[in-house]
Amino acid sequence: MIDYDRELNEEQRRVVLEPGGPLLVIAGAGSGKTRTLTYRVARLIDSGCPPGRIALATFTNKAARSMMSRVADLTSADLSRLWGGTFHHLAHRSLRAHAPRVGYKNDFVIIDADDARQLVRRCVAETVENARAIIPRGEVLRDVISFARNTDRSLEEAIDVRFPYLAPVLEAVVTVAQHYDQEKKRLNVMDFDDLLINWRRLLAEHEDVLAGYAERFLHVLVDEYQDTNAVQADITDLLASRRRNLMVVGDDAQCIYAFRGANYANILKFPEKYPDCKIFKLEENYRSTPEILHMANLSIKNNERQFEKSLRAVRPRGVPPVLVKPRNVQMQAEFVAQRIIELVGAGYCPGEMAILYRAHFHSLELQLELTRRGIPFTIRSGIRFFEQAHIKDVTSYLRIVASPGDEMAWRRVLGLCHRIGRQTVERIWTWLAGHEDPLAAFLDEATRKKVGAAARPGLTALQELLAALGAAEGADLGTSLETILQGGYESYLKSAYPDAVQRLEDIGQLAVFAARFSTPAEFLREMALLTGIGEEGEDLAETGEGRVTMSTIHQAKGLEWPVVFIPWCAEGMLPLGRALTDPEGVEEERRLFYVAVTRAKDELYLCCPAVEYRRGVGYVTVKSSRFIAELTSTASPTRRARPYEHWRVEED
Repeated sequence: MIDYDRELNEEQRRVVLEPGGPLLVIAGAGSGKTRTLTYRVARLIDSGCPPGRIALATFTNKAARSMMSRVADLTSADLSRLWGGTFHHLAHRSLRAHAPRVGYKNDFVIIDADDARQLVRRCVAETVENARAIIPRGEVLRDVISFARNTDRSLEEAIDVRFPYLAPVLEAVVTVAQHYDQEKKRLNVMDFDDLLINWRRLLAEHEDVLAGYAERFLHVLVDEYQDTNAVQADITDLLASRRRNLMVVGDDAQCIYAFRGANYANILKFPEKYPDCKIFKLEENYRSTPEILHMANLSIKNNERQFEKSLRAVRPRGVPPVLVKPRNVQMQAEFVAQRIIELVGAGYCPGEMAILYRAHFHSLELQLELTRRGIPFTIRSGIRFFEQAHIKDVTSYLRIVASPGDEMAWRRVLGLCHRIGRQTVERIWTWLAGHEDPLAAFLDEATRKKVGAAARPGLTALQELLAALGAAEGADLGTSLETILQGGYESYLKSAYPDAVQRLEDIGQLAVFAARFSTPAEFLREMALLTGIGEEGEDLAETGEGRVTMSTIHQAKGLEWPVVFIPWCAEGMLPLGRALTDPEGVEEERRLFYVAVTRAKDELYLCCPAVEYRRGVGYVTVKSSRFIAELTSTASPTRRARPYEHWRVEED
């Protein structure tokens, strides 16, 4: 028997012991959400509900395994028949038995993201004449199709909302998408999106199948409900349509994945969909100090569309959060690095600290400063800044101009040319390597004879770009990077990557950073040196003390660290400027800020430089983030609480 009084707090216990019906559980950060869900499942089994009549939908396989393991430990029950796992896992389990109802054979194959992109590429080649010249790559098209399906939008609506630069090729995109669907059925394969789409179709269009599942599941539970998309919400409603014992758990204040298709309205409007639902709030926080939680509560108050709650700390008082105001970006990086060293000296391990930022390019100076000081770090949000493909691409153009004999740079740049494959790259480089000045040889008209007619436009464009870079050798590096973008690389990014906008922001930040160097050669030498130092320092983390985590806020959700630094708490950075073009952008950015703050357990540092360098303008004053202003001012007409009074302010 489980002692619920001893194992759970009062808030958790009320949820776990509730008999049934529609239940909405608003679980604040660090409030024991997973524990509550686990004990709820255990309680249902303990009360006589067969495990095979429970469905538990999670968002990661890891979460599902963890919950199932803990339920097994609590109940000693056989959980083999319990339907627990991700939405995709449950969909796969159902479709295996009913695939012919949606036009597939029962032995259908699930293709991964890479196979899906390859199939889209083939569909492009088969449906669009001269496709490579007018339509993006399979990676981008696959992302467009996926976004449309997960948000229940038409392709036209999806392009208008998220990929406006693809509007001129809408007709071709629609043609490819239609052929892609036909080919998947012909090949008897489904991608991950098909699992959800087809499961919803199965339940919505076949009454007997729906009746079987809706009658079978006495209880349906959904974790991280704020992150569900339109398709997942429909599936949830269908599964619970007969018994109506539906419990959804989530935190509207942590809904930050709209760019992936998450629908904020799902959790916000749950009480409208289920007027008889009972709403529970888990507000007792076991993670953070009272000072950090007080700031977190204030930071989200200005969001109008939310379920109001107030996190309460279980832990005793601790160190007040610190607002740091360094003079510039470099001093911001120096402060963070120095404070990390001091904290290590005070007993913290590097692995107990995290630097969380809104966009990957915000980490540039920080990565360089940590590298210079030999502080080991790992990047959850991708790879090191200068190791990213698009950064290596643009610096390769500069390397050719600075050192025309750089074989690796030549091979990379030639490989970016339209209609130039590996064999052609090999042939061109072999010819260039035989010249004393490969760049001069490449700019000669004789080079065009080394490629076929189809590849000549791309080769000519590269010749013109390198000639322009060579002619502007004395110009600042920012101008050179702009020349590279205008010379075709921006168009290449948009055709090759779904996240082209973020990559362009990275290159823009690179231009700002490069302004401190007088020549491309000096800049490239510094980059090579720092990269080498980073590689040499890899063994530093093997001492058992771990690495400092660097991550975007999105990638940090669900995690926690004793010490958290949030750089660039400035207007245009957090909130991010481009996010504010969305009518709901401010509130989602504020939720991001809230998520970042609530990752901290013991110490929290928010940084905002006083000035920043902008190419072509010089140093300009930086305005602190509106989220900082909301904490420190009573001027906002929507203030619902007194301003934050406890933090320390450090100015450099």
